[in-house]
Order: sequence, then structure tokens, then C-alpha cells
Amino acid sequence: MSTRELPGRGERVADWFDGRLGIHTFGRKYLRKVFPDHWSFLLGEICLYSFVVLILTGVYLTLFFHPSMNEVTYHGSYVPLNGVRMSEAYASTLDISFDVRGGLLMRQVHHWAALVFVAGMLTHMMRHFFTGSFRKPREVNWVFGWSLLLLALFEGLFGYSLPDDLLSGTGMRFVNGALLSVPVVGTYLSMFLFGGEYPGHDIVARFYSLHILVIPGIMAALVVAHLILVVYHKHTQFAGPGRTERNVVGTPFMPVYLAKAGGFFFLVFGALALMAAVASINPVWSYGPYRADQVSTGAQPDWYLGFAEGLVRIMPGWEITLWGHTLVLGVLIPIVVFPLLLVLIGVYPFLEARVTGDKGEHHLLDRPRNRPVRTGIGAAWISLYLVLLAGGGNDIVATRLHLSINTVTWAIRIAVLVVPVAVFVVTRRICLGLQLRDRERVLHGRETGVIKRLPHGEYVEVHEPLSQAELHTLTAHQRPGELVRHEPRGNPR
Repeated sequence: MSTRELPGRGERVADWFDGRLGIHTFGRKYLRKVFPDHWSFLLGEICLYSFVVLILTGVYLTLFFHPSMNEVTYHGSYVPLNGVRMSEAYASTLDISFDVRGGLLMRQVHHWAALVFVAGMLTHMMRHFFTGSFRKPREVNWVFGWSLLLLALFEGLFGYSLPDDLLSGTGMRFVNGALLSVPVVGTYLSMFLFGGEYPGHDIVARFYSLHILVIPGIMAALVVAHLILVVYHKHTQFAGPGRTERNVVGTPFMPVYLAKAGGFFFLVFGALALMAAVASINPVWSYGPYRADQVSTGAQPDWYLGFAEGLVRIMPGWEITLWGHTLVLGVLIPIVVFPLLLVLIGVYPFLEARVTGDKGEHHLLDRPRNRPVRTGIGAAWISLYLVLLAGGGNDIVATRLHLSINTVTWAIRIAVLVVPVAVFVVTRRICLGLQLRDRERVLHGRETGVIKRLPHGEYVEVHEPLSQAELHTLTAHQRPGELVRHEPRGNPR
């Protein structure tokens, strides 16, 4: 007579949770989900892991930071500022840097992670842009990613301003000037944000609430929604043998992808910690506390907001007076163009679908060369961003190159109009040239470098036929209109 072995304690616990949460059914369906294996997919993971590092280090920093603009006299480890009047926010930042164990390292990990987070998101979105993965049914997920990028820009601005040092205060002066340039309501917006006449007494506390609570909460919700849609829509993949619009070729999430993702998280965390340990960033003690009557020399924002400052710096100082009101166009135009450039990124999937009339679902990625117009637009946008970034540091460029700042400013003004157009034309032509090269490879094979003499004396180069896998990869796309040769009727080839 056989007796049935009773389930172990762990199995009973698992059964208890499965009966109430359905985790077994959920895990059986999603833990074996297939993920494509390509290096470019790691860009999204860098964004996610940097965000996790930001949350962890941010929680640590909140334990010691005092978001108050009340004035105190500093008496701490940094001797050059002893006896100086400053805000509690700045004093607590100095304490974190010099008196809290591991405080300076955490501050620098937090700042470097913020820079890598934004850089990762921008690169990740450009990868999606150039490969066309934003097309139906992923337009909403593109908007989620774009929203995360937009929020990250403001989150970085708010966090950058919390220490209340002279450099961040100079940035706040820039923000105040932008608000004041808004017609009719500019003064009210400035008074509302700063809680009175600039610089007010509430800005640090307000930015602190936005920086640690409101915006991170929204971003966390968007990250979750973004990942849910990634799972729901399944991963896109590059064309290749066995890959179709209806399947995904790769490795399962559990255990292969999970092990790789866990290891990659520690690699990202380690890289950020190494950067923070060997490369100083935002040394607020060298700037001193913020005073409204002083401006930091060589003040530069973080790179992701440099193009916004570049727009202001290259604009002429135009002003017009209408009905007794002065419009400062030198500031108003840039603060209108800045959001428009960002909005164009967010709505591009819908614009492309409308212009091309493409209403089909796409799960296979494009090679950038096969979409020359889109690739040209993306390259032109990047070139415009880089030109404006240089404009945001026109004083540094002029100083380092020993040039007149007026010369640098005028060169950047011209480049803003000329460079994106030139980059678009050149990129498009390069893409078409690469397409022609691919067509030659498909028709004639790969050049071997072997020269053969034919019986009648002609010398020819021997070509090696491509494999079926290479042929499939090179031809698994729709032919672009620029290369389709239309033959007249009645004149067959």
C-alpha cells in the first residue's frame, strides 16, 4: 500500500498565494516570454537601471537635506565658508558633502545617474526612431517614453536647483527671465513660482516637493505602463531568417534573460559608482551660496538643457512695444521654439503615419538606410541639437578658441539654418547609396578580390554568392520609392 507524500511547506505557501493571486498562471504565461538578443535593446535597460539608482540614492540624500531658504551661519568641516551666511539648503548640502559618511559619493552617484538616465533615454528614443519601432501599434508607448524624457528634463532642473548655490541660482535667474518674457501673465507666473519677488523664500521647498514626490511618482507610473505595453505588444526585432511579423526569436525571460538583466544592472550600478568616485561633478562648495546680486562665471547648465540656453544666447536682443507692453522677443521666441522642438518628437509617429498612409502593424524593425527621409530627419534634428548646445556655451567656445564671442554667436546663428538642411541632404544621399550597394550585393554577390581571366582574354572579378540568410536580411523590406524604376508601357526590359 503506497502513501501519498504530503506537500512541503514551501509548496503549501506557493499554493496559498496561487489560489489567491493566480501567480502560477501569470508566471507560466509571462516568465517564458521571449526577448530578442541585440545590443541596442540594452539602451532601455540602462535607462531603467539608472532610474532605480536615482531612486535609491535620492532616498538616502533626503535623510540629510533640509529644503529651507532660512538663513543660517555655516560652521562645518569646509573651513573656507565658515562664518558665511547661507540658506539651510546650501548648508545641508555642504554637510552631506563633508560630514555625512558616504554623502559626497551618494551626491555624485545621484548626479551622474541623472545625466546617464537622460542620455540613455535620448539614445533609446533615437534607436526607436531610426528603426521605426514607434509605428502601429506602439505609438502610445512612444508617447509614454517621450513624456518620461520631458519630465526628466524638468526633474533634472529642479534637482540641480535644490542646493541653492551660486551656479544653480544663476540658472533660476534664467528661468525667471523666461517667465517674465511671457506676454500679459509673465509677472504673475514669476510671482506664483517664486512665492513673491525673485528669488523669494519658497522656491527650494516647492522644487523639493516636485523633485522627490510629484515628478518621480508620475515617472514611476509611466515606467510601469511603458513596460506593460512592451510585454503586451511583444518586442520588435530586426529582420532575419525565421523572423516574421507574427513571432519573436530570442531567449526566454526566465532564467536566461533574467540572469543577464541582473548582471547588467550591477554593471550599470558599478559604472556609475566608478564615475562618481573618480570624476567630481557639481562641486557646490567652490561656487559659494547664492546671492541675487552675483552671477557665477562660466555658468553652464547640464548638457540636456544646454540647447535651450543656446536658443536664448544666439537670439538677437529684439524688443517691440505693443499697447504699452514691451515684448522681449529675444527670450520669448526661444521659449516658444524650445517646447515646439520637443512636441515634434512626441507627435512624429502620428505625422509619419498620416503622411505615408501607413495603417498596418509593424513588428519588424527597419534598417535606417531603407528609410532615407526619416533617417535624414533624425540626423538633422541631432545636428540642430548639437549646434544649439554649442550656442549654450558660446562664451566657453570663444575663450578656449581665442575668438570673438560675436564671431562665435554669428557662426552658430548661420549654422542653425544651414547645418540641419545640409545634414538631411547628405544623410539621405548616403542612405540611398547604401541601398544601391545592398542591391549590387544581392544581384552579384560579395566581392572576393580574386581576378579570373576568361578564355577570350577578358579579366573579371569573381563574386561569391551571398548565403540565403544574408539575402533574406537584405531583402526583407519594402522597396523605397526613390529606387523603383518605372518602365514605360509597351517597352519591356
